Amino acid sequence: GLARILAKNKRENAMPIFTHPEFDHHEHVQFCHDKATGLKAIIAVHNTRLGPALGGCRMWPYADEQQALNDVLRLSRGMTYKSALAGLPLGGGKAVIIGDPRKDKSEALFQAMGGFVESMGGRYITAADSGTGVAEMALMGQRTRHVVGAGTREQLGGGTRSGDPSPATALGVFIGLREAVLQRLGRHDLTGLRVAVQGLGQVGYNLARHLKEAGAELWVHDIQEANVRRAVDELGAHAVSALDIYGLDVDVFSPCAMGAIINDETLQVLRAPVIAGAANNQLAKASHADELWRRGCLHAPDYAINAGGIIDVSYEYNGGTPEQVRQHVEGIGETLRQIFLRAKAQDMNTTRIADSLAQERLNA
Repeated sequence: GLARILAKNKRENAMPIFTHPEFDHHEHVQFCHDKATGLKAIIAVHNTRLGPALGGCRMWPYADEQQALNDVLRLSRGMTYKSALAGLPLGGGKAVIIGDPRKDKSEALFQAMGGFVESMGGRYITAADSGTGVAEMALMGQRTRHVVGAGTREQLGGGTRSGDPSPATALGVFIGLREAVLQRLGRHDLTGLRVAVQGLGQVGYNLARHLKEAGAELWVHDIQEANVRRAVDELGAHAVSALDIYGLDVDVFSPCAMGAIINDETLQVLRAPVIAGAANNQLAKASHADELWRRGCLHAPDYAINAGGIIDVSYEYNGGTPEQVRQHVEGIGETLRQIFLRAKAQDMNTTRIADSLAQERLNA
């Protein structure tokens, strides 16, 4: 009896890598711990066939280590496909720090994380992500050369900023959303388009601003009430609750917060014929892509539509002008057009088509 209980506990508490459901022939998974600062982190390098792995460093209060591992494996794979679809000379990687970004940050912690990034010798290049920003990248940059988004440079459209890729991400999502609306609804003009934006961080708010300038009407939600008030006051948006954002009678649902928000529960109420947003890993399960396709809902695969940020930081790392960045970001529309047209021709969901197109480019 006791032996069986101990064996069962060992199995349940095990942290498999090679047999993990999200493991996809990852090249390198590194667990990082620094006792002095309390740093606990995981770096995952999925694929470096096209170049060094570039991906953000996320800080999040994961419920447990298994959840953190699940996230870093999924996100790093997504970065491989994102860079391939965007035509970049980069592979896919990601880093996650287990901790509450509101309470657990310290200069020493991010310096220690920079040391771990440096120890990989350029195989992994880090950048900002959920829970981290320019300040954290600058701290990591004290210990590693392999970081982007830590210094002031020219911005898309002129001016300066501190290495923030969110304007490019938002622009790319806007371009991709516009293409999805054209393909699914046959609309060139966005005047009067009804869009529900979930998440009003830097990317979500910039996307909402683009949409407002194009004449769209906005319904919004964010866990930060101040972000909602700003959108209401500055963009004339309609504020809705966390639950109501899913079931609105709108043309486009645009998820711009955390992932797995297209799931068994939300699918029961989602009504929008187009889903196009900036969030990573929007589908909780692969089967949800088939369900959306069966319903006639056109879903823009997240790693295709939100590639503006990785394009931006790629040019920061390898060199290039803001105009080159803008032209490259504009190409997101053409990539999505290819995905949508192939999906229609083959009667196959857009995620499978995007995966196939990414694999073609990886193996070219």
